[in-house]
Amino acid sequence: MRPAILLLSFFCILQSSFAAPPNILFVLSDDHSYPFIHCYGREEMKTPNLDRFAAEGIMCRRMFTGAPQCVPSRATIMTGRSAVACRMTRFSSPLPRDEITFPEILKKDAGYFVGCCGRTYHLDGSGRSPEASSQVFEEHHLVTFKDRFDYVDASGQESLPTKINEFFDQKPKDKPYFLWVGFSDPHHAWNTGKNPPDPAKLKVPGFLPDLPGVRNDLSAYEGEIEHCDGDFQRVLDLVKQRAGLENTLIIFMGDNGMAFPSGKGSLHDPGLNVPLLAWWPGVIKPGGDSSALISGEDIAPTCLEAAGLPVPERMSGISFLPLLKGAKFEKERQHIFAERGPHGSATFNEGTTASGVDYSRCVRSSRYKLIYNVTPNLRYTPVDSGGDPSWKDITKAHEDKTLATEFETLWFTSPRPVYELYDLQEDPAELHNLYGQKGLEAATLELKTALQKKMILDYDYLPLPIAGDAKAKGKAQSKNNPNRAEQFKRLDTDHDGKLTKEEFSAKRDPADAAAWFKARDVDASGTIDQTEYTAGTVPNPPKK
Repeated sequence: MRPAILLLSFFCILQSSFAAPPNILFVLSDDHSYPFIHCYGREEMKTPNLDRFAAEGIMCRRMFTGAPQCVPSRATIMTGRSAVACRMTRFSSPLPRDEITFPEILKKDAGYFVGCCGRTYHLDGSGRSPEASSQVFEEHHLVTFKDRFDYVDASGQESLPTKINEFFDQKPKDKPYFLWVGFSDPHHAWNTGKNPPDPAKLKVPGFLPDLPGVRNDLSAYEGEIEHCDGDFQRVLDLVKQRAGLENTLIIFMGDNGMAFPSGKGSLHDPGLNVPLLAWWPGVIKPGGDSSALISGEDIAPTCLEAAGLPVPERMSGISFLPLLKGAKFEKERQHIFAERGPHGSATFNEGTTASGVDYSRCVRSSRYKLIYNVTPNLRYTPVDSGGDPSWKDITKAHEDKTLATEFETLWFTSPRPVYELYDLQEDPAELHNLYGQKGLEAATLELKTALQKKMILDYDYLPLPIAGDAKAKGKAQSKNNPNRAEQFKRLDTDHDGKLTKEEFSAKRDPADAAAWFKARDVDASGTIDQTEYTAGTVPNPPKK
């Protein structure tokens, strides 16, 4: 019997090796944070098509993009490398020609016909003005995607039916395909929702204050995702009509998080954690629900392995194909990483805020997150939504001294802390910075060490988080800011290790001192200890 068993095994392996590679449809929504789909728990939302798609495949809860911005996130997805490693941290950069995208590998090594259509793919330089820039693009041939892909379109979400038909009209019948479909929804401004959820009935997530402007913006945002849901089904119907859906891997995900405070442009979870739904008939079992850590870097190696191709060594992403197949996921991530750099066409001047330029890195495990702010002196402002009702209401509450302490500390501390540490199990909204607190030394060192390794291997240009001097490293682990520690000692006139309101308020405007004393008194004990004082810098007084 043994020879027969061996022969059968050989036959199965041989049959598998000759299986046709799947078609791959990759649908990317824009500025779409987890959990903003009904199936993820947003009960007020109407997303029946995405819900059904998730029920027939797998939904992943911990997909994190490589950056909280459109351009570097897409670069990470397409190359399987961090935005730092592929030199795409500046928003307006074109993808260097020596950086190879995974669709190019599918085309070259597996005969795929590859294309993209819909919202701009963002990787040929996001706006090439002024003339000083456009001349460089032209002289050095920096626009490359029409050479990389067989079909390239960036005409917008509204033109998708026409462009998808064009793609299939051009595709040879005997070739598998990869098609990247880009949605504009739910990118700011939010104006496509026809019947959005009632602002009074939706649930405000914990990372935002419950204010009327916040509720109104959330309603408009969710309405635009509901519009995206309808367009998603129209794409599926059209692809089914033109090519069928048999042996087709379909992936739906967001490119980065929502344009709200702590969202887009921020390394907090709402800026990085996006939906990820996958469907592949006969391969992905219906009803899958995963909380494994997945990075935007992992899309490329997963698609290559699905097509039967090896993953190039230069890719730092990890294939999660075993997870999709329901097999043991032996290489499951312990950490995800992300970066932030300039945004849009922002340049640097005296008035620049963090919405335009911000240099920061983060590392996240299942339990903890460390954010490393290298430009903490840049005042926080949200990307894209600084003029919206939500931020206007938040700013007014700040000026009126009615904003909750945790939000006051998070958004209006200036300068911001260099390090932020969050216990995501106890504080999923990331409102309480624990950096420097006793008992978290091991978790802090683990995250800093992981980030140090990532930054070295990616040839990151920012200073490393762990100092070379062992003594300096020890001090950095125990104290967030040694200068702040000295200030604490000077204010602590009775040397009892605590600051009373009177000690804290010395030489400060009484009203401002009262507001910031409340912000620093995290445990509401009526005094501020050294940990509370050094966990972040005391903000500048709010404008009157």
